[in-house]
Amino acid sequence: MKIHPRFVLMITFFLAIYSCITYYLGWHITEWLDAAEIPYGSWAFWVPFGIIAYGYLLSRIPLPGTLKPLGRFLKVLGSYYIFIMEAGFLLFVLSDIVRLILSLAGYSVADYKFYAGGVVLAVTLLSLLLGSRNAWSTVIRKYELDIDKKARGNKKEWTVAVASDIHLGNVVGRKHIRRLVNRVNAMNPDLILLPGDVIDDSIEPFMRNKMSDLLVQLKAKHGTYAVLGNHEYYGGHVEQYVDEMKKIGIRVLRDETVEIDGALYVTGRKDKTAETVDPSGRLEAAELLTSLNLNKPIIMMDHQPTKFAQAAEAGADILLSGHTHRGQFTPNHLFTKRLFELDWGYMRKGLMHVVVSSGFGTWGPPIRIGSRSEIIQLRIKLLG
Repeated sequence: MKIHPRFVLMITFFLAIYSCITYYLGWHITEWLDAAEIPYGSWAFWVPFGIIAYGYLLSRIPLPGTLKPLGRFLKVLGSYYIFIMEAGFLLFVLSDIVRLILSLAGYSVADYKFYAGGVVLAVTLLSLLLGSRNAWSTVIRKYELDIDKKARGNKKEWTVAVASDIHLGNVVGRKHIRRLVNRVNAMNPDLILLPGDVIDDSIEPFMRNKMSDLLVQLKAKHGTYAVLGNHEYYGGHVEQYVDEMKKIGIRVLRDETVEIDGALYVTGRKDKTAETVDPSGRLEAAELLTSLNLNKPIIMMDHQPTKFAQAAEAGADILLSGHTHRGQFTPNHLFTKRLFELDWGYMRKGLMHVVVSSGFGTWGPPIRIGSRSEIIQLRIKLLG
């Protein structure tokens, strides 16, 4: 496979920035250790610190069978480091600014390293605990959506459970799936929809831990449907994943539409990633809906929250997305808010309802600050 020079340049730039931040964080930690008079050896600190810092990347190196558990352990450690690195970097930058201001104002900063470092470490630890709670304790977000279309028969209300970005893998596993199954089944939904990133890259932990044995317990009157997210593509096991989901009765819609009980449509788009990695690309919203009876309600799933106007103009009544995690931890949400027309929550786009979920699982560290693990419960009322 030919590697584009621009890709090499991008990866090199990313690693350079990552390494600089990692060194800055490690240097501040050693400063605090010195100020606290805690003895350590240079090699004894920097070697383990480097392994943890690059653990997520190192875990992607193929290992023989006996060493695979080591790779999984490195991935988990490296996942937590991603949060520690971002939180520590922001807090230490803030502490350096405060130290500079105090120094310029003529105040003594002799013991500043000790106290500032202690505060940074304490705040980071507290954030880890709070973030873990937010990641594992799921909330239910409820939306009532009115659609001015005629109901089939006497069924004028539909309950739809939505769980995006589950990210099943080495971090999010069977225990979190049980939470999903229990909370969703308690809704007694008519439909269950999974708008992408059900697995976290590799399908190997999904298979090894028999996670399908739990997903199959999801129950809805009219079935469960999913679409692909970017992470299913990243893992490179799309066909195997689709087959495994099919075995447990969950259909993955790839630019496909299903009609539910003659009453409404569920349309699933391929993820935007398909535009660059799938030889067949993906269809535009208008192409997907052109042959449908637009007098019936249309629910569309598209993993990444983009091109709202095109979906609305094509005739979709509800668009469901995820992908953003609402930044997963503060202040990342400031970037996702600028990148997407809607990065979380609800908006009306013309006659179309848009709901973007912060997701049920997590990418990287199981940490959420300023966001929560969530399941969406839709109450759809047909008014026609």
